[in-house]
Amino acid sequence: MSEAAHADDILDGNTQNSGTEQAANADDNGTVSVTVGGVVFDRSKNGSGASVGAVTSSTSWSPPACWYAPKFTPQELQDYLEPIWEADSTGYQWDAEQREKYNALDEKKGFHKDKTGEGFWWGSYVNKSYPPGWDKCDTDYFWVDKGDPPPADKENAVTPEVLAELAYAEIRVPGTKVTLAPAGATKVNLPTWAWLDGAEFKPVSVTASVQEIGISATATAEPVSLQIKAGTPDAETYPASGVCEIKDGRIGEPYEKGRANDTPSCGVKYLRSSGRGTFPLQATVTWKIHWTGTDSAGGDLPDGTLGATQAVVVQEIQAVNR
Repeated sequence: MSEAAHADDILDGNTQNSGTEQAANADDNGTVSVTVGGVVFDRSKNGSGASVGAVTSSTSWSPPACWYAPKFTPQELQDYLEPIWEADSTGYQWDAEQREKYNALDEKKGFHKDKTGEGFWWGSYVNKSYPPGWDKCDTDYFWVDKGDPPPADKENAVTPEVLAELAYAEIRVPGTKVTLAPAGATKVNLPTWAWLDGAEFKPVSVTASVQEIGISATATAEPVSLQIKAGTPDAETYPASGVCEIKDGRIGEPYEKGRANDTPSCGVKYLRSSGRGTFPLQATVTWKIHWTGTDSAGGDLPDGTLGATQAVVVQEIQAVNR
């Protein structure tokens, strides 16, 4: 039986009885950092507001569903395990093996008490949403000296790169409802301009750290393009690919009076009306994500996307004054 299976080790992704419980530090702007599962997340530079959402990887990759991080000091592990053994809830044989494993009968050296302050017992933590793979971190507690890397065979033991991947899961970006001109209802064969509020679409970042061992990583997401899908094959997009690149920090171009017959840099032209219904226009922003970490570590992570669908009414009027 593995200690990682105990319910209090996975409840909400936090240890309920160690020095790494969930805690938040807030300022006048609200929560800027929160400790979850042995990792501190600084979200002060993250996206905010009612419309924000989590990005989805553009590949099959996904952030770690579980990980290993410092969990107990020697005394904390002793205080945690001994009541379990004394309750006989796990069986005499297992209890005896565990006492031997942690040298529990040695008052001075048991649980590595002779190395207090020199390292930590590491254990598993789980993403509180329990995504696929949340139960794969089932290794018993293991000791790591301060300054030493975690064992190479412990997948997802926190390193700067793993912290960057965990920070990726915390990134929130603005929603992607585009502004259209004409607003309300557009017209057949008339270019419809589309753009996003450039003030909102700026780089966002989240920093993850494990303060006990002095490592950290920041994952930064930058918007790179907006993809428009008209919701019907009877339409043309601008540009033809439907992908509007970021230019001068702007996604698309706001419509200005007098440009009704101009070709928009980002938009769509519907070739038939939507009748009594609507067309589901889909707008998806792609965010390029990279990370930097302790000791000059860094690199790229898979692009993230966030999209939204909005109903567009297309009427059979061929001309309109704007």
